[in-house]
Amino acid sequence: MDMRKLMKQMQQAQSAAGKIQEQLAAQTVEGSASGLVTVVANGHGKVQSLKIKPEAVDPSDVEALEDLILVAIQEASAKADDLQREATQSLGLPGGMF
Repeated sequence: MDMRKLMKQMQQAQSAAGKIQEQLAAQTVEGSASGLVTVVANGHGKVQSLKIKPEAVDPSDVEALEDLILVAIQEASAKADDLQREATQSLGLPGGMF
């Protein structure tokens, strides 16, 4: 195989991967738990914001609020994983590379 052709293909793949990284950083996904807790994350799964409705806060049941937050984060993370999988499929890479 021609080494120059291989190097050019690698550069193109790196450029495409960089564009995908930028796109994932700009996209957002949302996870929610019972509509009481909402988490917004970027396409990389990094949490950008957290909203908690007042009715979710019960000082005598902090554990329930912790569970709601965890569920919302997990849902946002799963959606970010889906975005990553879709983006990497376009490059022919295994899902979740980013």
